[in-house]
Amino acid sequence: MGSRRAFLGQLLVFASACAAAQGRAYRLGYLSARTSRGPLDDAFFAALTKLGYAEGHNLVVDYRWASNDLARLPPLAQELAALPLDVIVTATTAGTRAAMRATGTIPIVMAASADPVAAGLVASLGRPGGNVTGLSLQTTDIAQKRLQLLREIVPGVSQVALLAERVRDLSQGTTPAFVAESRAAATQMGIVLVVQEIGKADELDTAFAAYRRAGAKALVVQVTPLFLQHSATVTGLAARERLPAMYETRDFVDNGGLVSYGPDVREAYRRAAIYVDRILKGARPADLPVEQPRDLSLAINLRAAKALGLSVPGAVLARADAVIE
Repeated sequence: MGSRRAFLGQLLVFASACAAAQGRAYRLGYLSARTSRGPLDDAFFAALTKLGYAEGHNLVVDYRWASNDLARLPPLAQELAALPLDVIVTATTAGTRAAMRATGTIPIVMAASADPVAAGLVASLGRPGGNVTGLSLQTTDIAQKRLQLLREIVPGVSQVALLAERVRDLSQGTTPAFVAESRAAATQMGIVLVVQEIGKADELDTAFAAYRRAGAKALVVQVTPLFLQHSATVTGLAARERLPAMYETRDFVDNGGLVSYGPDVREAYRRAAIYVDRILKGARPADLPVEQPRDLSLAINLRAAKALGLSVPGAVLARADAVIE
């Protein structure tokens, strides 16, 4: 009888422990360079919901928004690191580096990073090491392909504008690498590149005025938190100046832009939720390889092409993954 009671007692303790574990609320730090929650964040949290996590139920989220001021990321990361968090989710080189400098113990998941190896965020894609893992967009190695596509759509174009987000140094982003590779690709193709780097949205008009003075006939736009936040403004200015524009992600094409070629950033944010789930279930960031884009997607907005008086070649349309009519 005594042994049976002991067994039942142990079973009760075990059941109580299981119930407690099931009822645990995980705490997530969310560090973003943007101003407020948007489609990318919605994609991440929708994916977390499908995995069984819900704010106010078993998930507490501490948000920190830098309002497109990269200098605010380090103090915001320090605030998060002082909390009893299970995981910190961030994106971009600047955001991830700020989180890394704030903590070497809390797991960090990159929802999207242009080139984390080149930026020194991880040792390698296969073996990231440390407390950082997540998604790499590898957007700094396809500059020539974008220019080639742009030239197919705008035959003979030889003067191309490039819009990039200004950073103070490599610790804040891969803009220098993006610009350098774009220049190298342009030189190889006999294209003159007109570069404008800006740090605030109110500098956009000045940048487009510079393109007008330089006689640019097409545009390439870097994907950054600033330009994603103001994608409608960017695409609107490109339309006003009648500049056929190539973007890195489809978000701009959905907002009226002409064409995009690159990884699906929303899918990267959805995949980041899987990394968070695995870490919450016990996986170590150092053991989770950084994932690269599964596919590069070509999206074309035919309404934008018509407004610009362009006829997109059938060969380009045949390669498109999405065509907006």
